[in-house]
Amino acid sequence: MRELSQSPRFVCGALILTLALSISAFAEKDRDRTQFGHNITVEPDEEVNEVTCFGCSVRVQGHVAGDVTTFGGTVILENKAEVGGDTTTFAGDIRLARETKVGGDVTVFGGKVRRDPQAAIGGDVTNLSGPGWILLVFVLPLVVMGAFLALIAWLILRLVRRQAAPAIA
Repeated sequence: MRELSQSPRFVCGALILTLALSISAFAEKDRDRTQFGHNITVEPDEEVNEVTCFGCSVRVQGHVAGDVTTFGGTVILENKAEVGGDTTTFAGDIRLARETKVGGDVTVFGGKVRRDPQAAIGGDVTNLSGPGWILLVFVLPLVVMGAFLALIAWLILRLVRRQAAPAIA
């Protein structure tokens, strides 16, 4: 007879129980928020570590210990919200309401910073507003890479034609 600890059912059950306990332990410690296409709201009594949003906006009413970053969305800090790190948005705006605090830098790339005079920023404010910056950073490299690939294709075709030309006798 086999012992109970060597039974496949017992081993599978123990693995599932261990995995379930590990996931819940990590979930309590991991307070990062990342979304794709769904807005994120940090409630007034809530505290999270890092917030990252792709194609959506972030509304902070509580406390973010680290950074807030959006790609194609707006960051709104309101109701005495606090961000311990940097606040960055690409192709979006940042709005800082009265009595909000950002411990690090505020960077807007392709948008605007709307800041109440009583909002506190611990670092630098960088605002590269307008769609021209987005074209410069994203479109220009693609055009240069396309031109480079066209040059390579042209050179290859030229070498192939030169080798394939019939000899004149």
